This record gives sequence, C-alpha cells and structure tokens, in this order.
Amino acid sequence: MLEPDVRWVPADSSHNRTKLGRDGPTVSRIGLGLAAIGRPAYITANRAADLGNDRSEGAFRERTSKLLDAAYAAGVRYVDVARSYGLAEEFLSQWIASRGAVDDLVIGSKWGYTYVGGWDLSAPVQEVKDLSLATFERQYAETRALLRDHLHLYQVHSLTIESGVLEDGPLLAALARCRRDGLLLGITTTGPKQADAIGGALEARVDGVPLFSSVQATWNVLEPSAGPALSEAFAAGWAVIVKEAVANGRLTRAGDAGDPESPLGRAAAASGLAPDALAIAAALAQPWASVVLSGAATVEQLISNLHALDIGAAEIPDIAEPAEAYWAARSARPWT
Repeated sequence: MLEPDVRWVPADSSHNRTKLGRDGPTVSRIGLGLAAIGRPAYITANRAADLGNDRSEGAFRERTSKLLDAAYAAGVRYVDVARSYGLAEEFLSQWIASRGAVDDLVIGSKWGYTYVGGWDLSAPVQEVKDLSLATFERQYAETRALLRDHLHLYQVHSLTIESGVLEDGPLLAALARCRRDGLLLGITTTGPKQADAIGGALEARVDGVPLFSSVQATWNVLEPSAGPALSEAFAAGWAVIVKEAVANGRLTRAGDAGDPESPLGRAAAASGLAPDALAIAAALAQPWASVVLSGAATVEQLISNLHALDIGAAEIPDIAEPAEAYWAARSARPWT
C-alpha cells in the first residue's frame, strides 16, 4: 500500500489559523488529540483494524511519532493530551525532544482522571476520576515535568456542576496561581448537561477575575445540544475546542456512516467526500468553534480528517439524537 501523502496542506492554509480565544496563541483550526493512541484500550470504533495486534508501548510510541510528524507537516499546530491518556504526554515529550524546533506548537493538557489500566486491555477499570486539590497538584507537577514550557492550556477534565470544583476555594486559588504564571485555564465537558458546566465555569471568579478562558466540549451532528452554551463562551472571549466531532468513530466509514443508506452515508456519497471529513467540516462551520480535534489513530485517518478544511458549503443532514440517548449509547461503548 502506498504511504499517505503527509505533505498535504489545505487549499488555502491561511484559513487554517485562528486564535486560541481572544488573547491566546495562534493555532490551527484542526488539532490532533492523542486520546486514542496514548494507551492500548479506548472507546473509538474499529481499533482492531486500525492498530492490529501489537499494542506494546513501543508500537504506540512509534505510532504517535508518525502521527505527530504527519500532523506537523500538514500544518497542525495544536495538540491535545491528558494525564489519563496513558503515556500520551510522555510520547509527546519525546517527540518534541527529537524534533527540536517546534516552538509554534501549542499544547493543551488536562488533569482530573488517572490512568489505572496498567497497559492491559482486559483491565476492568481504565481510568479513575478525582477532581481534588491533591490530584491537581500531583498531576500538574507530572505534566510540567514532561511538557515544561510547551504547555499552554491546562484544563479541568470533565467538569460537572456535581463535582464541586466551582465551590472548592483552595482548588480555585491553586488554579489561579497557574493562570498568573502564564497558563491559559480551561474546562472540558461531557454528558447531557454540558451546558450547565459551561454556564457555571463562565461565572467562576478568583479575586474578581474570571478564572477560565477555554472550553473543550463534545459537539457533533449527532449531539449538538451544547451549541448555545459554546456560543456564549465564545462571545465571552473563550477558546472553544470541539472534541468527538466524529462521535468516537460513529461518523466514519467504520461506524454508522459506513452504511451507504444512512443519512450521512448518502450525503457523503452525493458529495464524493468521506463522512468523517463532512462531520468535521460541520463542526468547523460553527461560528463559535476555534479548534476541532482529530482523534485519528492512523495517518490515513488524519489526512482524511484534514480534508475537512477544503470543504465549503456542504449539505449535512439533520441526524441529531436526544442528548440522553446519545450519551447512554456512548457510555455503553466497550474499551477495546
């Protein structure tokens, strides 16, 4: 099989640049998320075909390096990681050290989940959530030790109103110290109540100063319910980063959209475009979207995702699901 052309760049590369929020650094419109390739098990579709039988640390380190090489060559300048993404931060740190001059790369990471899978596909629990001050202090030190000054954005991983983070004074004060040290602070959200978490974070203040300036949320054509809250965050000057634009693989040829009789499958066939590119283009078209993440596990997937930048107006069918049903189905996905 021919190697994919990693020299691909969008037809108009000037359109692949934006600010990470009102006062943030310049980044690419499409970023690369490492959730799927920093650990052997995850919930994305078709992993057996994408990754094969070799799930060793060495194989994942090499895969991450190749993806980062391809992404950087294609103009991607935002990378998303987290402490819970297995060895993703370590792999990224090693790639940066091997590449040298990548000072224009902007990195966002997250704290709050701890990876406990032990590089074991059959582990009954892969990650544990704990949004305490102790977890923040431990994971911030771990992330800084690996990413050092390459870290630009640090996010609360899957903030919910019920977590109590927004009422935890000592934790908010610790976060504010990071902001004073030059970091952008943000939240990520998940579940059918994303809008509540975004609204609460917009109101968060320390010493009268807004604490957060970024949100990373799930938005896709199956689950667009967070759109109005994301628009409000954007209007407040926040960066808005879209994750799961292809719904963990459902909006790709390997998922629901691979059915030529499905609404997105028909739209893709009519346009001559891949369904993943259409789905990402739909997210990019939202006026509040700063960055849309590719969660590619292969270089081929990455290049297909990046073709979303070449899509102008495209007919995207209305296939939105009730938020509760979407999230129930996502929660039921196996780690493979």
